[in-house]
Amino acid sequence: MAERVLHGVTIECVQGNIASQPDVDAVVNAANAALRMGGGVAGAIHRAAGPGLEEECRPLAPIRPGEAVMTGAHRLPNRHVIHCLGPVYGRDEPAAELLASCYRSALDLADGGGLRSVAFPAISTGAFGYPAEQAARIALGAVIESAQRLQSVRHVRFVLFQKSDLLLHERVLEELAAGKK
Repeated sequence: MAERVLHGVTIECVQGNIASQPDVDAVVNAANAALRMGGGVAGAIHRAAGPGLEEECRPLAPIRPGEAVMTGAHRLPNRHVIHCLGPVYGRDEPAAELLASCYRSALDLADGGGLRSVAFPAISTGAFGYPAEQAARIALGAVIESAQRLQSVRHVRFVLFQKSDLLLHERVLEELAAGKK
């Protein structure tokens, strides 16, 4: 586990399941445009939250790449779920800006809602095909940049399913925190 405190915000990387983060106020769903149950992260979150989550999402859909919306967490152990639609790599452009917007938008919603902690998956890296290292640099860069203006959010966790993704995020976090690009 890597952890750095930047601008008063703790940023950490852990291996685990995004739907099992009981000590954070909100988990982020790597959503589809319709905000419905899907595979990967969206499937895990919707299964754990129960059918009420999809029902609450219905009037909020569709969302566009880079956008985020917030709902209750239903049967998840958190207060909220923040749903972000990441870009499909090679299709949604400008991909890097849209991906960074996911993280900034989610943090803005959390901060505006007075939340103190948020857990993110690696948005767009699964079925949406974003290369893992590029996505990690964009994600961590957006979080570090946002940390300077956050008022209530003091803890951001990246929850990576695979060990290789955890090691990648830990390395990129250390590089970015040290000022390397």
